[in-house]
Amino acid sequence: MLRFKNLFLINTLLAMLIVLGCQTKQLYEQNTIYPNHSWPSRQANEYQFTIADTSAYYKVFFVIRHHNAYHYKNIWIQLNTTAPNDSVTKQSLNLNLADDEKGWLGTGMDDIFDQRIPVGTEPIKFKKGVYKFVLQHTMREDPLENILSTGIRVEKIKP
Repeated sequence: MLRFKNLFLINTLLAMLIVLGCQTKQLYEQNTIYPNHSWPSRQANEYQFTIADTSAYYKVFFVIRHHNAYHYKNIWIQLNTTAPNDSVTKQSLNLNLADDEKGWLGTGMDDIFDQRIPVGTEPIKFKKGVYKFVLQHTMREDPLENILSTGIRVEKIKP
């Protein structure tokens, strides 16, 4: 019986290693929740993370959760990135949230939809140090209604 338990334990550990090895390794994700489901344009959300592995490539995502009552098929955001050397990169992004044929993109449950939208098309190689992202919307509607949360996610790309 002891041999069976040991064999079961070893198989369980191997299965866990295989499952964990097949997943994308998340480096960082932070979201801002809007309790009133509205995002004022003056609210700039700041996120910081530290890069230690400079040999890897990374992918940056804009993360959003919204109601299906959101009034638009897109969202305009301003994303400012401050590198460890204090250089600032400013990006104005028009990100699609819906398609005319498919409807809302991303994943949905009932009337809430989640989406991770890549920022840029190419993987990024970061320098070692602390990075700061500042995110705010630049839509005409202010505050922007039916937004539950937004944020930034940075994933390490598998070689």
